Amino acid sequence: MKKALSGIRILDLTHMLSGPYGGMILADLGAETIKIEPLHGEGTRKLLASDPSNSLGGMGAYFITLNRNKKSVAIDLKNQDGLALFYQLVEKADIVLSNFGAGVAERLKIGFETLSTVNPRIITCTISGFGSDGPNCQRPAFDQVAQATGGGMSITGTDPAHPVRAGIPIGDLGGGMFGVMGLLAALYERERSGSGQHVDISMLDCQISMLNYMATMHFLSGEDPYPVGNSHFVHVPYDTFTCSDGFIVIAVITDNFWQNLKTVVDVPEFHKPEYDGQPGRFADRAFINRKLNEVLISNTCSYWIAELEAKRIPCAPVNTFSQALSDPQVLHRKMVVELKHPDGSSTRGPGNPIKLSRTGAEEFGPAPLLGQHTTEVLSALLGMTHGEIETMKERGVIG
Repeated sequence: MKKALSGIRILDLTHMLSGPYGGMILADLGAETIKIEPLHGEGTRKLLASDPSNSLGGMGAYFITLNRNKKSVAIDLKNQDGLALFYQLVEKADIVLSNFGAGVAERLKIGFETLSTVNPRIITCTISGFGSDGPNCQRPAFDQVAQATGGGMSITGTDPAHPVRAGIPIGDLGGGMFGVMGLLAALYERERSGSGQHVDISMLDCQISMLNYMATMHFLSGEDPYPVGNSHFVHVPYDTFTCSDGFIVIAVITDNFWQNLKTVVDVPEFHKPEYDGQPGRFADRAFINRKLNEVLISNTCSYWIAELEAKRIPCAPVNTFSQALSDPQVLHRKMVVELKHPDGSSTRGPGNPIKLSRTGAEEFGPAPLLGQHTTEVLSALLGMTHGEIETMKERGVIG
């Protein structure tokens, strides 16, 4: 079975997390993704590579996960012959993906304006901290910088005096996800126009987009929202609660859920008429949460989850990684997959969340060794002979 993006060829120049994550999604969907690395290797190769608890065969968790299904071609792009070789690959490609800072691709002579003269159908995408233009576009940025600048940290945590970043690197991951969306849109448009274009993704833009309705609330009210921990600024009870062996969340977002909750927990005070509507519950939210916690701590998470689910009340355990990654629903959806190493060993990691009914084959090739596919790609795509390839290796153009 072919995958959805079979036939699409990507030259992946990315490093660290935001760009490689976008490239990983596209590779999972079937795009032939050729990782173009400097002769010493992309920097992420070294992350955790020597950590015995977080590496496999000298390859760290970052690289194993983010570069599955990709090929590696090592080229020195600062060498004129290496740059000329890269241009030949661009002629055969659909997409060039990078996450250099603003202006770097242009200085390296691999920006859109240059590459479009090589291949008018080429689509380029750069994922950067602040985008390609504007007063702050040159500022360096990594995940936490994007989270902080984008406002999300100001509403994360339990109080305004202690801002907290999201536990997952949503600044980086958001850039990768929006990069994929932009590239798929550009590919679709190219089917009509026949021409490529540049996709400019700013991690800050992505964070602002994800403020969504809360940003509109700010403009309507003129007020800055503040962190409320795991509670909600409208619904009650909507929070994390303590059981005898862990934590659960309960999300009562309608008055009907509240009525059902009263049949699960025996709290006489909950039968006050004013609590039957959201305004009454919100006004007394601290008391309601405290009384609910007093009941829930008397039994286990699994007991309360079963009782609440029986009444169709939205709830969930607060899972650890080990619990989440062994959840029957997660396993059924093939969201835990085998990640192989070129030496034949393997570990496990997260699967592909995009499930397609007809072209959804799920295969995960190993992350490549440095330059593992240089000879294969140059001979297959460019028709170079073994002798030509060996000469370029001897001259330090490729690795």
